[in-house]
Parts: sequence; C-alpha cells; structure tokens
Amino acid sequence: MRFEYTNSVSQDFILLCQELDESLNEQVGGEKNRSQYAQYNYLDDIKDVIVAYDNDLPVACASFKRYDEECAEVKRVYVRDEYRGKGISKKLMELIEVYAKEKGFQALILETGRPMTTAIHLYQGIGFETIPNYGQYKDMADSICMKKVL
Repeated sequence: MRFEYTNSVSQDFILLCQELDESLNEQVGGEKNRSQYAQYNYLDDIKDVIVAYDNDLPVACASFKRYDEECAEVKRVYVRDEYRGKGISKKLMELIEVYAKEKGFQALILETGRPMTTAIHLYQGIGFETIPNYGQYKDMADSICMKKVL
C-alpha cells in the first residue's frame, strides 16, 4: 500500500469522493436524504489530501481543511468496499494526524452521521471523543461531532 500526499484537484481523490457520495446515498436512502450535508462536502476548501494506492489503483482517501486557528476538520474519509477491514482507514487517520500537526494544528474535529457506526467506532478507537455539534452541524440531529487533541 502506498500513500500519496496531494490536494483536492487530484483526479483520484475526486473519483474516490464520488464513490463516497454514492455509498452515503445508498446508506441513507438517496441523495435527497443527505442534501443538508452535501453542501458542506465540496472540495473547494480542502487543500490537504492523502490517497492510498494498491499499486496504481486508488483505493482510499482522507483529507482535512482548516476550521480555525487551532483545529483542522477531517473530511472525505473513504475506503473502497473490497479494501475495508485491512487497517487502511486507521493508517490514513494516523497520517492525517501527523500531517495536521506538522501544519500547526493542535486538534482535529469531524462530523459523521449517526448511521455511520463503523466510522464512529474507528474514530472512538483512535482517541476521538464526542463533542457538542459545532458550526453548521449544531441543529442537525443525525450528526455526531468528535474531537481529538493532537
């Protein structure tokens, strides 16, 4: 497995994000059911991306963007189905933590959905703690927000 640092204009990252959106649509019963979240998942503000490759095949990604002076927000964490259960998401998150710390951030925050139990377990297992919903997610009942101090 190879991990490449890139940005949001990477065609491989864009492809994986499209697959992520399709997967999320399936999990929640269609794009309409996640329309309130989609507006917060544009790639424009994301500058820091890691893509995982199996040889030359992009199989997973994770990224973050600046939330404020102290925090970076984790975005677009995804592993293709056939590569799940191999520790790739955990490795991506470890790399994201180091990368964010190198960029001067003291903490990572993220939002995930209540139905995303696998993601919630991953984040809890690597030290993220549930926090009150922040920013645009404050009034979204199905959102779970988490934070990890680096």
